[in-house]
Amino acid sequence: MQYEAWENEYRNPLLVTKNDAPQQDVLRFFKWLKKTKKFRLFEKQVLDLGCGTGRNSNYVANLGNNVVGIDISDTALKIAHDRASKIFDQAITFSANGWTGNENISYLKQNIGSSYPFDDKSFDMILDITSSNSLNEAERATYLAEMSRVLKDDGYIFVRALCKDGDKNAKNLIKISPGHEYDTYIMKDIHLVERVFSETDLRSLYGQYFDILSLEKKSGYAQFKGQSYKRNYWLAYLKKKPTS
Repeated sequence: MQYEAWENEYRNPLLVTKNDAPQQDVLRFFKWLKKTKKFRLFEKQVLDLGCGTGRNSNYVANLGNNVVGIDISDTALKIAHDRASKIFDQAITFSANGWTGNENISYLKQNIGSSYPFDDKSFDMILDITSSNSLNEAERATYLAEMSRVLKDDGYIFVRALCKDGDKNAKNLIKISPGHEYDTYIMKDIHLVERVFSETDLRSLYGQYFDILSLEKKSGYAQFKGQSYKRNYWLAYLKKKPTS
């Protein structure tokens, strides 16, 4: 169901944009890492979960990093592949394992709530930009454990998640169009299930595996069927908990 919803959305967008520039929240995270952690985003291994059309993946790869973007939608990955081909001025060829073309960027079709085909401690950074909201609880448990497994001990994560606190529209959707699981609703026009998080729930979930270095609530506006809707987001900066 979620595959079909996202595939239809990328074919005929009602919610996602066609923007190919990196998202401002991602750029702010990079600046924060550089300023506060002296983290240089160069020659790093980066995993972009729910990469969509590659707007963040391609940007990070073009800075001189090795990036893997994962998404469930064939259409989104095809767009990401075409954009990468133009940025790197070379063909990105298709293989059974995903879109690949050079050492900087590769794309893989996969549910981000399933086991990742990567070795332990493979990545310096993981991005999840409003993607894991679509996972069910079982998938979310796998997603959290797998992020912890593949992240290096000194690695960082940026998560942008939908915020329930203070969002009247989200709370109304839970009432009128509830999903089958806790704090979920169904966007009936696109048949997409989304989960929203209270601060308590978000801290509890991610705190199992990660130290929350910064947690900020932000309001933004999404265009849907020609109308503007206010949405609240959590911007979470995370680091892997030290192993005993």
